Amino acid sequence: MSKPRRHFSAEQKAHVVRRHLADKEPVSKLAEELQVQPSVIHLWVNQVLAQAQRAFERAPANGRVEHARERRIEQLQARLVQKNEVIAELMEDNLRSKKAAGEL
Repeated sequence: MSKPRRHFSAEQKAHVVRRHLADKEPVSKLAEELQVQPSVIHLWVNQVLAQAQRAFERAPANGRVEHARERRIEQLQARLVQKNEVIAELMEDNLRSKKAAGEL
């Protein structure tokens, strides 16, 4: 009869990989402690190493870009409000001139 599969959380896997890579604990010792095959721990280590590049990538400056975008939107909205006010004034002046000229 086979044992049911055990599931390890990402936190547990990371802890085991850290112990192996940083603390230089042998895979065989860790595998025996967790009662798993050493190949399972090697798989976890390979998964971490495959994503090592992400640790060195610059985080996108989404915060700065987003802040700049929001500032630009606010500036454009303020310009739009100002233009709408100017158009409203011009329309009022135009309407007054037409009334004075008797066109309306």
